[in-house]
Amino acid sequence: MELTDPQAIRALAHPLRLDLVELLGQGPMTAAECARALGSTQANCSFHLRQLAKYGFVAPAPEGTDRRERRWQLLDYEQNWSSAQPELTMALDQVFIRRESGRLIDWTVRAAAEPEEWRGSGALGGATVPLTRDELRDVIKRYSEFIEHLTALYGDRIGDRSTWPEGSRPVRLLFAATPLVDPVAGIPASDAADIEPASTELTDTAPAPAKRRARKR
Repeated sequence: MELTDPQAIRALAHPLRLDLVELLGQGPMTAAECARALGSTQANCSFHLRQLAKYGFVAPAPEGTDRRERRWQLLDYEQNWSSAQPELTMALDQVFIRRESGRLIDWTVRAAAEPEEWRGSGALGGATVPLTRDELRDVIKRYSEFIEHLTALYGDRIGDRSTWPEGSRPVRLLFAATPLVDPVAGIPASDAADIEPASTELTDTAPAPAKRRARKR
């Protein structure tokens, strides 16, 4: 789903709504089931599900065995929004970033309590590289191709927990490409020449247990 409607973008800018969208990626659920999974209340989840439905993110699912409660389904497993208009997407961008950073911090807190086989299975890493705008676009394109590769391999598991292999769990894959402020910009060339060059190492990846359109979702 390509988000262009300002109201839909604003509607998604809420951490619980992002949680609900991600959770329903496992398959249809009721508001009560969502509440139990997310540590919220049925009334709260029901309200936010109705708001998501209003803007086309979710819809009532076919009735299950228990017809007393409405089941909800995700209409699109991918939500994309462009930052070409930062004033339009800033609120959603910031909610997305705070949510992701909170999950990373949460992982560091509970990592030691994870089963041994999962403790060293995740990774955190980063690299700061001088790039032109076109080179940055190429990096982002290559990441998109990588996600498409993963979707081809594991996409049949999305939307149906019964297809998950034994021992699997949700794993968040997160990508960011952030143009930084150049701290040396504006310094005369003669002064800049005296600055000690930075390390040429391009990655600083530390194995760490880790807990997602990722592309923005």
